Amino acid sequence: MTTAEKPGSIVWRRRRAAVAKHWHEFTTNKAGVFGLAFLGVITVLAILAPVISDESGLDVTKATGGSLNPPSGEFWLGTEIDGRSVLLMTFWGARISLLVGFSAAFLSVLIGTIVGIAAAHFGGWLSGLLLRFTDFFLVLPSLVLAVALASVLEQGTMTVIVAIGVTAWPSTARLVRAQTLTIEGRPYIERAKALGGGHLHVIGKHVLPGVMPLVLANTTLVVGNAVIADATLAFLGVGNPNSISWGAMLQAALNNGAISKGAWWNLLPPGLAIVVVVLAFTLVGRALETVLNPRLKGQHS
Repeated sequence: MTTAEKPGSIVWRRRRAAVAKHWHEFTTNKAGVFGLAFLGVITVLAILAPVISDESGLDVTKATGGSLNPPSGEFWLGTEIDGRSVLLMTFWGARISLLVGFSAAFLSVLIGTIVGIAAAHFGGWLSGLLLRFTDFFLVLPSLVLAVALASVLEQGTMTVIVAIGVTAWPSTARLVRAQTLTIEGRPYIERAKALGGGHLHVIGKHVLPGVMPLVLANTTLVVGNAVIADATLAFLGVGNPNSISWGAMLQAALNNGAISKGAWWNLLPPGLAIVVVVLAFTLVGRALETVLNPRLKGQHS
């Protein structure tokens, strides 16, 4: 370190070193690396779907297959009731499912982080009010509340995102509050306040950087839960009726009699896609928890 080096640059240098250290530790977790690589491939394929596949195959008026044809050389995963390729629909369904999963998780984590930090930092009557508000959402079944919101709002992808996001934040809020209380009890917080640091300074410079690693690890788990919630809402018929998602494919298979006709190829691909993607997010989330939580160090292989 040189004498001319500014305190801000020192902080960023230390943070970059910490990120590099955490990344190195993450790469030693084989399950986490596998989950991250798989999610990277799925995300890239979903983004490039319009480039590497023909979207017109999703139009029922342009379907070239027969009704509920089994897997064949032409249609590797068979066709659904309208003759569309199940493989193509599963491929494109990843776009909506991942979009809803990431967006709803971001909204949920954002609300939970704000509420959790505010409840722990300010204390007093505001903390009590926020905790009662959080407890109210915790005791309500989040799925039932999401169904209710999705039913009364205009149908669409944004409605599904909002319905999931505004009902899934309480667990994040409690987690962030606990971490914020731990950080607020450290000596450098008292020193910052004694030197005249206001609420924004303390939260922005000290509290938020301290809780972000935990928020990041929790976000990966929330995304997986959001993907499941999206599939559940679509299966219950309260999702976006004009989009193709994995949950919508399962609902269509049920409504069109694919189960009774033994057309397993209408159920297995979207069902497996949901399971594998959620498992990948879980593997990444658990690996991040192991890296970022000192109490879990040495427990991963």
